[in-house]
Amino acid sequence: MKTLLVVAGAVVALFLTIAQFGTAGWTRPPILAQQHGFRGTGMDQIQTKAGAAALKAANRPPAPADPVEPGTDKAGAVYENVKVLKDLSVEEFNRLMVSMTEWVSPEQGCTYCHNTENMADDSLYQKQVARRMIQMVQHINTTWKEKHVGEAGVNCYTCHRGQPVPAHVWFQNPGPTYKTGFIPRNNGQNLASPSVGLASLPYDTLSEFFGKKDVDENLIRVNATTALPESKGKPIQAAERTYGLMMHMSSSLGVNCTYCHNTRAISNWSQSTPQRTLAWHAIRMVRDLNGNYIEPLTSTFPANRLGPTGDAPKLNCATCHNGQSKPLAGAHVVESYPELTQATAETGATPQPAAEPVSPAPAAPP
Repeated sequence: MKTLLVVAGAVVALFLTIAQFGTAGWTRPPILAQQHGFRGTGMDQIQTKAGAAALKAANRPPAPADPVEPGTDKAGAVYENVKVLKDLSVEEFNRLMVSMTEWVSPEQGCTYCHNTENMADDSLYQKQVARRMIQMVQHINTTWKEKHVGEAGVNCYTCHRGQPVPAHVWFQNPGPTYKTGFIPRNNGQNLASPSVGLASLPYDTLSEFFGKKDVDENLIRVNATTALPESKGKPIQAAERTYGLMMHMSSSLGVNCTYCHNTRAISNWSQSTPQRTLAWHAIRMVRDLNGNYIEPLTSTFPANRLGPTGDAPKLNCATCHNGQSKPLAGAHVVESYPELTQATAETGATPQPAAEPVSPAPAAPP
């Protein structure tokens, strides 16, 4: 009898194990592991093969339009009210317009930005925004080429992915009691927000770090730069805001902390990966774009496109990256569109003199 019970128990255990692996929704091997640090440090990124394949399939750029023979007539001489791309030939100009329609408004077509009865008309806000966004793309591919985007560059599809409004934009978050008129007593946190990984961290972290173009370069730093304190330290809330930013960057790129940091020495630049320097510049690039290109368009957007406090839809890391460490898996999206790799005379952007982070140094970024 005892033997029978043992056998029955073993059979039940076997079936429970099979059910556990077969029906519990567990992630199964095989996995992909990419090492970014020295062996034994645990600095690697782990994905399932199926998850990596699905993410790659969702981030494929469209094929570039067929090249055209450059003509002699300039778009600015043939068409009225062309302000940014006037030096392109008519053929090159039309090719880019067709591509932009595919990148941004494939369902709406040309009428999303243009009054087709008068193509020179600027009455549609979408056309005014699109003109400035072309300048922004040119600015990214020139000013930020060496510091962040590299040879891959960006085009409209990098953010829009075939939608008039990018999926990942953000507004100032005034908190749950904004409309009541009462001052919230939650210290700006303890409200699950996707921008900080649904944690109880401060929910308007992006306004602090991405919404202001002129901020203290040590804003993100929360640890001391000397062995003993030499001045008053930062409050715990500053550390929580910084951690919220790191949560946002991690989820936006689909990576963990070790993609940039050696977690045994988080603040040590000499033990960090090169990606940390790219991230340092990325933060400043996002501030530049929001401050010099997006915020000035606030009065151009209609009320229904603004946030609860009346601010414009702004960029963050997820806007381009969409869950990948490199947007569109690192595809070189501007090689076929050289007009997007040169700044026009009317970009209106502020030069970016930010110095390279140095390690070790008291003023080094986190």
